[in-house]
Amino acid sequence: MARQFSVRHQRGFTTIALICFFLLYLPIATLVVYAFNAGSTVGTWEGFSLRWFEAAWENTRIIDATLRSLTIAPIAALIATAAATMAALATTRTAPYPGLTFKYAFINQPLMVPEIVTAVALLVVFSQVKVWTGYSGLGYLIMAHAAFCIPFAYLPIRARLETMDLTLERAAADLYARPWRVFRRVTLPLMWPGILAGFMLAFVVSLDDVVITEFVKSAGQDTLPTYMLGQLRRAVTPEMNAISTVFLALSVAVVSLFFFLSRKKT
Repeated sequence: MARQFSVRHQRGFTTIALICFFLLYLPIATLVVYAFNAGSTVGTWEGFSLRWFEAAWENTRIIDATLRSLTIAPIAALIATAAATMAALATTRTAPYPGLTFKYAFINQPLMVPEIVTAVALLVVFSQVKVWTGYSGLGYLIMAHAAFCIPFAYLPIRARLETMDLTLERAAADLYARPWRVFRRVTLPLMWPGILAGFMLAFVVSLDDVVITEFVKSAGQDTLPTYMLGQLRRAVTPEMNAISTVFLALSVAVVSLFFFLSRKKT
């Protein structure tokens, strides 16, 4: 009997995989190591120190930018996930009809369009809204991030819905449960891992966005990524390594948390 094809059994697969992982994570590991450098340059190791973490902690501009990022990202991710959940339900819990494929493409269009195009479009729209309303707060950044993050949340939620067995939903409907009760008691618990994955993706994308934030933000509304970009244009110091290391640790913690939560719900 012929053995079933598996790419893992191909000659050289392990070696190529290890090389790819090495090239992928070596720059990240180097960044983390030099975050603990006692010297003032990023290319010369001068001993172990936490001075750059302390400097970042005492920098009020970094603290303000971090708090702003941590305010925008969860709100934008929550809005994007709610909209993506409704879109996923509307495009999967229906019989196929002409135009459904177009709706899939329309929802995922921000993934295909260069981010700079989306940023310019949002800048034009929000600049006009600012003239009309006089408002220039964080609401524009939240709306811009939420709009851009919708397709990132939509894909895992839709994938979860498409792989769900409809037997339980049909059984609940046969027992005269109203649609809202079926959704709340049956559909929502089953699709919860997809919602968590969508929220996680939207949160991380919003947290590290630079291009859209640069175009939409007003004066004094730097997020942590845009602040770091501005500092790197002036001088590269291990303080940027320290900030990036904390940012990396936060992202890993968020991903790990939602991974364990989704496993528990599965």
